[in-house]
Amino acid sequence: MTLHDGCRAWKSFDWGATDRLYQKGFICDPANKAKSVVLTDEGLQKAEELFKVLFTRKA
Repeated sequence: MTLHDGCRAWKSFDWGATDRLYQKGFICDPANKAKSVVLTDEGLQKAEELFKVLFTRKA
């Protein structure tokens, strides 16, 4: 829900959560000075799937 520039998300999330996402291969290494993280292709796909499941209504 905070995606920008096609594959970036702001790093205002819990460090433990970002570490787990990194370990699963969904984001690039969050331990840097950037204020956002880069989602991997797999992470973008998983985020889209989960968004549809959690935030859309079935027709």
